[in-house]
Amino acid sequence: MYYILIAFCYSISILPLWLLYLISDVLYVFVYHIIRYRRTVALENLRQAFPGKPEAEIRQMARKYYRNLTDMMVETIKLLTMSKSSLAKRFICDLSVFNKLYAEGRSCQLHLGHNFNWEWANLSCIQGVKFPFLVVFMPLTNKAMNRMFRHFREKFGTVLIPANDMRNGMAPWMGKQYLLALVADQNPGNPRRCYWYPFLNKMTAFYKGPEMSARRNDIPVVFADIRKKKRGFYEARLTLAFEHPAQTKEGEITESFVNFLEKNIYEQPEVWVWSHRRWKHEWKPEFGNGHNE
Repeated sequence: MYYILIAFCYSISILPLWLLYLISDVLYVFVYHIIRYRRTVALENLRQAFPGKPEAEIRQMARKYYRNLTDMMVETIKLLTMSKSSLAKRFICDLSVFNKLYAEGRSCQLHLGHNFNWEWANLSCIQGVKFPFLVVFMPLTNKAMNRMFRHFREKFGTVLIPANDMRNGMAPWMGKQYLLALVADQNPGNPRRCYWYPFLNKMTAFYKGPEMSARRNDIPVVFADIRKKKRGFYEARLTLAFEHPAQTKEGEITESFVNFLEKNIYEQPEVWVWSHRRWKHEWKPEFGNGHNE
């Protein structure tokens, strides 16, 4: 199954981007209007995040989001045959903050959200940094799809660390310099062992792990904001948020990231993944407000 899937994707990947975007236009109609992929979830999330917006504007935002979603589908497939030079023209990022930390002999954590196009960001970043580039990912249950996405992400040398086995995945890197990328807006599995903060007008759970690791090992934390400039062109903006996490209070790093991400979502809502079932867990008073032990 994997070889059939990868052969099919390669046959599509060789097409020029302008033609792939025409395919994306067709996919948008199919995904949004016909099968209505998680459309109810996306609309409910948008209504929650923008309670003052009229329904017509909410639906317009949803349509823009789904157009970006299908763009990302074809852009991800394009990575199979996309050259480094072509990607460098289409995804721009000043990586000097990483190179500075590398020169100082330090490791680094990169925190980002589900903003398009994080797949291009992965391969773009590894080309310009001196660090070994580690990316935490959640393995897919479908083995063929999981193998294909590993192929996409490891193309230029990214090291994938499974989120469900981080202890063993990180073991070979202890005592070495590395850049660890974490999509830090994932939905935690256990609502009692996480931080809770207001996010998009709802109390929301966030993993403790990224902050705890940064504070324990005093690993600098960089926040990333990905912006879509126009179709097929992105820019990532990096902010050195915490140079010495060991000096921070518990919850400070996570709360800062929550506020950072929320601001970026409100400024360009169509590039965040609204069809994600982010709020599977409901906050309860016993969970506390903000960080909790």
